[in-house]
Amino acid sequence: MTALAAALVALGGTAGAVARHGVDRAVTGEYGTVVVNVLGSVALGLVTALPAGEPFLLVFGTGFCGAFTTFSSFAVTVVERVRDGRYRYAAGYAGGTLLAALAGVGLGAWIAGTVP
Repeated sequence: MTALAAALVALGGTAGAVARHGVDRAVTGEYGTVVVNVLGSVALGLVTALPAGEPFLLVFGTGFCGAFTTFSSFAVTVVERVRDGRYRYAAGYAGGTLLAALAGVGLGAWIAGTVP
């Protein structure tokens, strides 16, 4: 990775982390994780479907979306619910989040296709 590429990822990552913090303050609890993962999936679907160059993808795809979304918090929530014996909740949370995130990618790509 070049120094410029690293700087672009860092720039986008900073913005993504700040945006994530804002969502965490607005949506408390484990549903904040769902919100950032679904919104981030929509954004990533949009970004990757646009006819943009590598610098744009580094800033917004790798940097912003990478820092904004979180797989680790999602995984911890699922494991905690399993540990608590809430198996149905864990399965619903995991499956629902995954389906919503995949739908979000599709929505973002669809939006990109409709943007002139």
